[in-house]
Amino acid sequence: MPWALIAILVIVWALSFIVFKVSGALIHLLLLAAAAILIYRLVTGRRAV
Repeated sequence: MPWALIAILVIVWALSFIVFKVSGALIHLLLLAAAAILIYRLVTGRRAV
């Protein structure tokens, strides 16, 4: 589930940045949230049930 969330956040960020030419802070917060989830998953090393 977290991997899907990371993928969705990165895709939405990329589409918003490329397609809509939005350079607001919200778009970069999406990427930051995806990176935070990814780092958390890698550090804890837990497997999804």
